[in-house]
Amino acid sequence: MKSDDQAEKSRRLVSAAVALEPQQDGQTEQSAEKTLRPAFLEEYVGQKKAKENLSLFMEAARQRGDALDHVLLAGPPGLGKTTLAHIVAHEMGTQIHCVTGPNVEKKGDLAAILSNLQPRDVLFIDEIHRLQKTIEEVLYGAMEDFKLDLIIGQGPAARTLRIDLPKFTLVGATTRTGLLSSPLRDRFGVQLRLEFYPVEELEKIVRRSAGLLGIQVEESGANEIAKRSRGTPRIANRLLKRVRDFAQVRLKKAAGVVVDRDTARAALALFEVDERGLDPMDRRLLATIIEKFDGGPVGIETLSSALGEERDTLEDVYEPYLIQEGFLQRTPRGRTATRLAYEHLGIGWEGKNVAQDPLL
Repeated sequence: MKSDDQAEKSRRLVSAAVALEPQQDGQTEQSAEKTLRPAFLEEYVGQKKAKENLSLFMEAARQRGDALDHVLLAGPPGLGKTTLAHIVAHEMGTQIHCVTGPNVEKKGDLAAILSNLQPRDVLFIDEIHRLQKTIEEVLYGAMEDFKLDLIIGQGPAARTLRIDLPKFTLVGATTRTGLLSSPLRDRFGVQLRLEFYPVEELEKIVRRSAGLLGIQVEESGANEIAKRSRGTPRIANRLLKRVRDFAQVRLKKAAGVVVDRDTARAALALFEVDERGLDPMDRRLLATIIEKFDGGPVGIETLSSALGEERDTLEDVYEPYLIQEGFLQRTPRGRTATRLAYEHLGIGWEGKNVAQDPLL
């Protein structure tokens, strides 16, 4: 189920997940994304409060010649948690070691990673909420006392071994803070939450990325892409690259691609991404609730059957943004489409038709 959901996220142009399919240049989007990441905190756009706090803590640690306290970065995918982890390592002048929670399957795996750390190194664990409970418990002593307790052997011959670890910084990233156990969460001295980006900041990100990619983008074009990026830099960068492809192929602008408002609108209309960032499945979900179930409430299982999608996919992939933007409500009786959803789809609310093309 989870692998199917990941594949679905990768296929959607407006998904905040990192697509794993090869791009035109033979690279995955994950590798292409790395080239757009800022290396310094001053280059990082947005998240003003988080940046101020992180800058203060890093400066204090540098003045003491000490390792930065452990950092927990929380927030929806695509907002820059991984980028911030790399910035921490870069500005602290240390190496970063990256691993994802599901990939640490044995205590020995974690022990090998921890024992290879150098003083003040950064260990970045993405999706830290998906660590196994037994693995998580090994981290407690490592984070608090910088000690690694291992059991060697089995049965009566078993003995404990304590390994001293250098002072390091654990940076954990999670999209679901509630799944972290309290003992683990409380061991992070710095806890920062990243919020969705306003259009103005996304415009800056689009212009910066365009410069790195060699794309000329007008202010109106950057604004159009930013408005449809669902408040997420990763989606903004993805849309920028797809608009570039459209201009290069359909508009025959292979030399010196220029993205203006008309080009961005034409490209995103072709890709069926409307002015609020909704794609065909988003609109289909809302239309199904409105047209088949009189606007709701409708239970999630019934909605899943009507759409031919798994319940988990609807809850994890499609609903969060629709609820956040006010198109959908979750009630004790089921899902309900809001007035905003009616207006966005151009469907009459209380007998009044709203004429609107959601793609332009």
